[in-house]
Amino acid sequence: MTSIILYFQAHQPWRLKRYFEIKSEGDWIERFFNTGLDKWVFDRTAWKCYSPTNRILLENIDRYKGENKKFKVCFSLSGVFLEQAERYSPDTFETFKQLAETGCVEFLDETYYHSLCSLWGDPSEFIEQIKMHRDYVKWAFGFEPKIFRNTELIYNNKIAKIAEGLGYKGILCEGTEKVLGWRSPNYIYKAKNSNLPVILRNYKLSDDVGYRFSDKNWDEYPLTAPKYASWVAGTEGDVIPLFLDYETFGEHHWPETGIFEFLKWLPGEILKYDHLEFLTPKEAVEKYQARGEIDVFEMGGSVSWADMERDESAWLGNDMQKTSMELLKSLEEPVKKLGDPELLRIWRLLQISDHYYFMSTKGWGFGHIPDGDVHAYFSPYESPWEACENYLNVLNTLAEEVLKRTG
Repeated sequence: MTSIILYFQAHQPWRLKRYFEIKSEGDWIERFFNTGLDKWVFDRTAWKCYSPTNRILLENIDRYKGENKKFKVCFSLSGVFLEQAERYSPDTFETFKQLAETGCVEFLDETYYHSLCSLWGDPSEFIEQIKMHRDYVKWAFGFEPKIFRNTELIYNNKIAKIAEGLGYKGILCEGTEKVLGWRSPNYIYKAKNSNLPVILRNYKLSDDVGYRFSDKNWDEYPLTAPKYASWVAGTEGDVIPLFLDYETFGEHHWPETGIFEFLKWLPGEILKYDHLEFLTPKEAVEKYQARGEIDVFEMGGSVSWADMERDESAWLGNDMQKTSMELLKSLEEPVKKLGDPELLRIWRLLQISDHYYFMSTKGWGFGHIPDGDVHAYFSPYESPWEACENYLNVLNTLAEEVLKRTG
């Protein structure tokens, strides 16, 4: 039997106002963050993606609930995503609760603010955010996560060791050759000097849907559910981990591409094969033994699922990003010493990884380079330099406030 692990990541950032729009007084959230834009984006994405995709998943879970082989999926929903869902789209929030109630959906933990604090030397902020996220998921869905997925699948030995120390039963990682070498991602491994199971994304099969589905120049276009199921059925291994950005459905690939029909029929096509089943990550690490060890040294060796390099460079690849991060980190001690929950929350909202993603200069000015195109697609700014200037202006405003209060 080969087990399909179908995993979805959903996240929306809190976008900054332009610096010239920031008022000198009033609520800090409303001063710094463009909540009007956030609501517009979330409403649009809920209409295009979250609501119809959740309905398809619910229908398929219900269709196979009486069968020996059930349809199962798992989610990682950032804390800031869940906040926006609850605030801007209660109906969407409710459908995620309905998914939780099926018993066929597993929720994973991550950093509450979808931040990069796992890369800091001191792990205390990282651990605090994990616990915040765990508490939110328990409150929202009555579910206590047992598997950890770090922001953007950022992984190294230190992160795995922290996750193990917090009691998690497994962790997700990108199945890049930098980690695996000649080995296959279709098995469970374990972290370096640890018994913590590691599930590695099969990026080839995942990206066939996530990136190539609507590409008419792709030699496998069009991709249909029967065709994809046959690829999965012909793949060797204990597990086939398919990890996708949830906005793949309806947002990155619009409805007219056939993406919803693909998802609607895919579970049935896969379950036609006697040797295929769906499992959640927790079930997979309980069923299969580790086939080897994963060694990812933390000093410059971290991996992620972003860009062609699959490393930290999407967020910390240039001097603008690194300078911004150092200033952000320098505020941790004074902000926490102040004990003001509002300022602490602002500081944490400024950790959201998207702020750094918008500053990436990959491919900038060199025509259509895939990584650069993706960064530009998601950014609300005209350029990475504008993104950095705006971010630093907001961050400096916060720093001035902290300095004023600490004397």
